[in-house]
Amino acid sequence: MNENLFASFIAPTMMGLPIVTLIIMFPSLLFPTPKRLINNRTISIQQWLIQLTSKQMMAIHNQKGQTWSLMLMSLVMFIGSTNILGLLPHSFTPTTQLSMNLGMAIPLWSATVFTGFRHKTKTSLAHFLPQGTPAPLIPMLVIIETISLFIQPVALAVRLTANITAGHLLIHLIGGATLALLNISTMTAFITFTILILLTILEFAVALIQAYVFTLLVSLYLHDNT
Repeated sequence: MNENLFASFIAPTMMGLPIVTLIIMFPSLLFPTPKRLINNRTISIQQWLIQLTSKQMMAIHNQKGQTWSLMLMSLVMFIGSTNILGLLPHSFTPTTQLSMNLGMAIPLWSATVFTGFRHKTKTSLAHFLPQGTPAPLIPMLVIIETISLFIQPVALAVRLTANITAGHLLIHLIGGATLALLNISTMTAFITFTILILLTILEFAVALIQAYVFTLLVSLYLHDNT
Protein backbone atom coordinates (compact mmCIF):
# COMPACT_ATOMS: atom_id res chain seq x y z
CA MET A 1 0.00 0.00 0.00
CA ASN A 2 2.89 2.33 0.79
CA GLU A 3 4.34 1.87 -2.68
CA ASN A 4 1.10 2.93 -4.36
CA LEU A 5 0.30 5.73 -1.91
CA PHE A 6 1.24 8.49 -4.35
CA ALA A 7 0.40 6.59 -7.54
CA SER A 8 -2.81 8.56 -8.04
CA PHE A 9 -0.81 11.81 -8.18
CA ILE A 10 1.34 10.68 -11.12
CA ALA A 11 0.35 12.33 -14.41
CA PRO A 12 -1.33 9.66 -16.57
CA THR A 13 -0.02 8.74 -20.00
CA MET A 14 -1.43 6.88 -23.00
CA MET A 15 0.98 5.18 -25.39
CA GLY A 16 3.78 7.14 -23.78
CA LEU A 17 2.05 10.50 -24.33
CA PRO A 18 0.73 12.62 -21.44
CA ILE A 19 -3.03 13.09 -21.47
CA VAL A 20 -3.16 15.79 -18.81
CA THR A 21 -4.34 18.33 -21.39
CA LEU A 22 -7.38 16.20 -22.25
CA ILE A 23 -8.17 15.78 -18.55
CA ILE A 24 -7.93 19.53 -17.99
CA MET A 25 -10.27 20.20 -20.93
CA PHE A 26 -12.84 17.60 -19.83
CA PRO A 27 -14.56 19.69 -17.07
CA SER A 28 -15.68 22.22 -19.70
CA LEU A 29 -18.07 19.55 -21.02
CA LEU A 30 -19.96 19.66 -17.71
CA PHE A 31 -21.11 23.23 -18.37
CA PRO A 32 -22.94 23.16 -21.71
CA THR A 33 -24.17 26.33 -23.34
CA PRO A 34 -27.96 26.56 -22.93
CA LYS A 35 -29.72 26.46 -26.31
CA ARG A 36 -33.34 26.35 -25.17
CA LEU A 37 -35.70 29.03 -23.99
CA ILE A 38 -36.50 26.99 -20.87
CA ASN A 39 -33.50 25.15 -19.41
CA ASN A 40 -33.59 21.85 -17.57
CA ARG A 41 -33.05 21.65 -13.83
CA THR A 42 -29.33 20.88 -14.01
CA ILE A 43 -28.49 23.92 -16.12
CA SER A 44 -30.85 26.09 -14.07
CA ILE A 45 -29.07 25.07 -10.83
CA GLN A 46 -25.67 25.70 -12.45
CA GLN A 47 -26.71 29.16 -13.59
CA TRP A 48 -28.19 29.98 -10.17
CA LEU A 49 -24.98 28.96 -8.39
CA ILE A 50 -22.85 30.92 -10.85
CA GLN A 51 -24.97 34.05 -10.46
CA LEU A 52 -24.94 33.73 -6.66
CA THR A 53 -21.16 33.30 -6.53
CA SER A 54 -20.59 36.11 -9.02
CA LYS A 55 -22.83 38.50 -7.08
CA GLN A 56 -21.05 37.80 -3.80
CA MET A 57 -17.56 37.98 -5.28
CA MET A 58 -18.07 41.06 -7.43
CA ALA A 59 -19.92 43.11 -4.80
CA ILE A 60 -16.69 44.68 -3.48
CA HIS A 61 -15.32 45.65 -6.89
CA ASN A 62 -15.61 48.88 -8.79
CA GLN A 63 -16.45 49.02 -12.48
CA LYS A 64 -12.87 48.32 -13.52
CA GLY A 65 -12.62 45.28 -11.26
CA GLN A 66 -15.95 43.90 -12.48
CA THR A 67 -14.46 43.41 -15.93
CA TRP A 68 -12.69 40.38 -14.41
CA SER A 69 -15.98 38.68 -13.54
CA LEU A 70 -15.94 36.27 -16.51
CA MET A 71 -12.37 35.18 -15.79
CA LEU A 72 -13.01 34.70 -12.08
CA MET A 73 -16.20 32.73 -12.66
CA SER A 74 -14.44 30.53 -15.22
CA LEU A 75 -11.65 29.97 -12.70
CA VAL A 76 -13.92 28.89 -9.83
CA MET A 77 -15.92 26.61 -12.16
CA PHE A 78 -12.77 24.99 -13.55
CA ILE A 79 -11.11 24.38 -10.18
CA GLY A 80 -14.34 23.19 -8.55
CA SER A 81 -15.25 20.75 -11.32
CA THR A 82 -11.66 19.46 -11.54
CA ASN A 83 -11.52 18.84 -7.80
CA ILE A 84 -14.84 16.99 -7.79
CA LEU A 85 -13.94 14.83 -10.79
CA GLY A 86 -10.71 13.92 -9.01
CA LEU A 87 -12.73 12.23 -6.26
CA LEU A 88 -14.02 9.61 -8.69
CA PRO A 89 -12.29 6.21 -8.49
CA HIS A 90 -9.27 5.69 -10.77
CA SER A 91 -9.25 9.35 -11.76
CA PHE A 92 -6.54 12.00 -11.81
CA THR A 93 -6.76 15.41 -10.12
CA PRO A 94 -4.66 18.08 -11.91
CA THR A 95 -4.97 20.44 -8.93
CA THR A 96 -2.79 18.08 -6.84
CA GLN A 97 0.13 19.17 -9.04
CA LEU A 98 1.93 22.20 -7.61
CA SER A 99 3.23 23.12 -11.07
CA MET A 100 -0.30 23.49 -12.44
CA ASN A 101 -1.49 25.52 -9.47
CA LEU A 102 1.52 27.81 -9.79
CA GLY A 103 0.70 28.10 -13.47
CA MET A 104 -2.73 29.46 -12.50
CA ALA A 105 -1.66 31.55 -9.51
CA ILE A 106 1.38 33.38 -10.90
CA PRO A 107 -0.23 34.85 -14.07
CA LEU A 108 -3.38 35.93 -12.21
CA TRP A 109 -1.38 37.46 -9.36
CA SER A 110 0.96 39.18 -11.82
CA ALA A 111 -1.99 40.63 -13.72
CA THR A 112 -3.48 42.11 -10.54
CA VAL A 113 -0.13 43.60 -9.49
CA PHE A 114 0.54 45.08 -12.93
CA THR A 115 -2.99 46.50 -12.94
CA GLY A 116 -2.29 48.18 -9.62
CA PHE A 117 1.02 49.67 -10.73
CA ARG A 118 -0.58 50.90 -13.94
CA HIS A 119 -3.69 52.56 -12.52
CA LYS A 120 -2.77 53.19 -8.86
CA THR A 121 0.98 53.62 -8.87
CA LYS A 122 1.29 55.73 -5.72
CA THR A 123 -1.08 53.53 -3.72
CA SER A 124 0.69 50.36 -4.84
CA LEU A 125 4.08 51.74 -3.88
CA ALA A 126 2.69 52.95 -0.55
CA HIS A 127 1.98 49.33 0.43
CA PHE A 128 5.73 48.74 0.67
CA LEU A 129 6.11 51.37 3.41
CA PRO A 130 3.37 51.88 6.02
CA GLN A 131 2.74 55.45 7.09
CA GLY A 132 4.64 56.62 10.18
CA THR A 133 7.44 54.07 9.88
CA PRO A 134 10.62 55.11 11.75
CA ALA A 135 13.52 55.91 9.44
CA PRO A 136 15.86 53.12 10.69
CA LEU A 137 13.19 50.49 9.94
CA ILE A 138 12.44 51.66 6.38
CA PRO A 139 14.92 49.34 4.53
CA MET A 140 13.86 46.31 6.57
CA LEU A 141 10.14 46.93 6.10
CA VAL A 142 10.53 47.45 2.36
CA ILE A 143 12.31 44.09 2.11
CA ILE A 144 9.68 42.35 4.27
CA GLU A 145 6.76 43.80 2.28
CA THR A 146 8.45 42.87 -1.00
CA ILE A 147 8.93 39.29 0.16
CA SER A 148 5.34 39.08 1.40
CA LEU A 149 4.12 40.34 -1.98
CA PHE A 150 6.02 37.69 -3.92
CA ILE A 151 4.91 34.95 -1.51
CA GLN A 152 1.23 35.53 -2.35
CA PRO A 153 1.09 33.37 -5.53
CA VAL A 154 3.14 30.64 -3.86
CA ALA A 155 0.74 30.61 -0.90
CA LEU A 156 -2.22 30.40 -3.29
CA ALA A 157 -0.78 27.38 -5.09
CA VAL A 158 0.51 25.58 -1.98
CA ARG A 159 -2.80 26.02 -0.13
CA LEU A 160 -4.80 24.44 -2.95
CA THR A 161 -2.27 21.65 -3.52
CA ALA A 162 -1.94 20.77 0.17
CA ASN A 163 -5.68 20.65 0.87
CA ILE A 164 -6.56 18.53 -2.15
CA THR A 165 -3.57 16.20 -1.70
CA ALA A 166 -4.23 15.71 2.03
CA GLY A 167 -7.85 14.73 1.37
CA HIS A 168 -6.89 12.20 -1.29
CA LEU A 169 -4.24 10.66 0.96
CA LEU A 170 -6.71 10.31 3.84
CA ILE A 171 -9.27 8.63 1.59
CA HIS A 172 -6.57 6.27 0.28
CA LEU A 173 -5.30 5.38 3.75
CA ILE A 174 -8.73 4.84 5.30
CA GLY A 175 -9.87 2.84 2.27
CA GLY A 176 -6.82 0.61 2.59
CA ALA A 177 -7.43 0.19 6.31
CA THR A 178 -11.05 -0.81 5.63
CA LEU A 179 -9.97 -3.55 3.24
CA ALA A 180 -7.31 -4.77 5.66
CA LEU A 181 -9.75 -4.90 8.58
CA LEU A 182 -12.44 -6.68 6.57
CA ASN A 183 -10.85 -10.09 7.21
CA ILE A 184 -10.02 -9.29 10.84
CA SER A 185 -13.08 -7.58 12.33
CA THR A 186 -16.23 -6.93 10.37
CA MET A 187 -17.54 -4.42 12.93
CA THR A 188 -14.32 -2.39 12.89
CA ALA A 189 -14.28 -2.48 9.10
CA PHE A 190 -17.87 -1.20 9.05
CA ILE A 191 -16.89 1.68 11.36
CA THR A 192 -13.92 2.65 9.18
CA PHE A 193 -16.13 2.36 6.08
CA THR A 194 -18.60 4.77 7.69
CA ILE A 195 -15.74 7.15 8.41
CA LEU A 196 -14.65 6.79 4.79
CA ILE A 197 -18.11 7.77 3.52
CA LEU A 198 -18.23 10.80 5.82
CA LEU A 199 -14.73 11.82 4.75
CA THR A 200 -15.70 11.53 1.09
CA ILE A 201 -18.69 13.81 1.68
CA LEU A 202 -16.38 16.24 3.47
CA GLU A 203 -13.96 16.14 0.54
CA PHE A 204 -16.74 17.11 -1.85
CA ALA A 205 -17.31 20.18 0.30
CA VAL A 206 -13.57 20.87 0.52
CA ALA A 207 -13.27 20.61 -3.27
CA LEU A 208 -15.82 23.39 -3.74
CA ILE A 209 -14.59 25.48 -0.80
CA GLN A 210 -10.98 25.43 -2.01
CA ALA A 211 -12.07 26.51 -5.47
CA TYR A 212 -14.00 29.40 -3.94
CA VAL A 213 -11.13 30.35 -1.59
CA PHE A 214 -8.57 30.35 -4.42
CA THR A 215 -10.77 32.58 -6.58
CA LEU A 216 -11.77 34.80 -3.65
CA LEU A 217 -8.13 35.51 -2.80
CA VAL A 218 -7.41 36.42 -6.42
CA SER A 219 -10.47 38.68 -6.25
CA LEU A 220 -9.15 40.35 -3.09
CA TYR A 221 -5.76 40.91 -4.72
CA LEU A 222 -7.60 42.50 -7.63
CA HIS A 223 -9.65 44.67 -5.26
CA ASP A 224 -6.47 45.97 -3.62
CA ASN A 225 -5.08 47.00 -7.01
CA THR A 226 -8.12 48.56 -8.70
